[in-house]
Amino acid sequence: MAEKIYRLLEGGTSEVIIKKSRFLGITFPVETAEEAAEKIAMIRKKYYDARHNCYAYRLVDQEKFSDDGEPSQTAGKPMMDVLTGAGLTGVLVVVTRYFGGTLLGTGGLVRAYTEAAKEAVKNSRISEIVPKRSMVLTIRYPELGKIQYLFREAGVEPVVEYEEQITIRADVPEEKVGQLTSAITEATAGTAELKVGEIFLG
Repeated sequence: MAEKIYRLLEGGTSEVIIKKSRFLGITFPVETAEEAAEKIAMIRKKYYDARHNCYAYRLVDQEKFSDDGEPSQTAGKPMMDVLTGAGLTGVLVVVTRYFGGTLLGTGGLVRAYTEAAKEAVKNSRISEIVPKRSMVLTIRYPELGKIQYLFREAGVEPVVEYEEQITIRADVPEEKVGQLTSAITEATAGTAELKVGEIFLG
């Protein structure tokens, strides 16, 4: 089974103070690079007087991070490591730094940006993304009760359409598709018309 994947339902914030430097972290759910760029621009505008606005984002097909003037690998990369370690996708984290007058050194910066990103992620609302497949089946009216029971057992609420025959549509967790397919075939003595779609992240 692949590692679990998570997404943000709602962003979170953090504040870390080290040797009078303030690190303000914030997370956003984002779907595209354009959306991430808009959020970064918004934060830069809001904290226009800050010395650095570093960021990292992970999308389904893309990753990007920036140290925004901090020494190379001390801000964006550690923040990206936080997102990767948490299994998050479709997420942006921005950490704004107000310089406190004391240099923290590369190790101190890595720790500060990591902590600010971790706290912002911790304060976010997160949900697991489950690989699913769409199932569409056509059955006869007398079979409806049995089939609805099988879906309920799998923890899935299907959509039922009543026409000449009954059409049932449902998005089913990938790990339950095989078992449910066998149970439907058995319950309908193989008469159900069943189509199973490609995997998607739901």
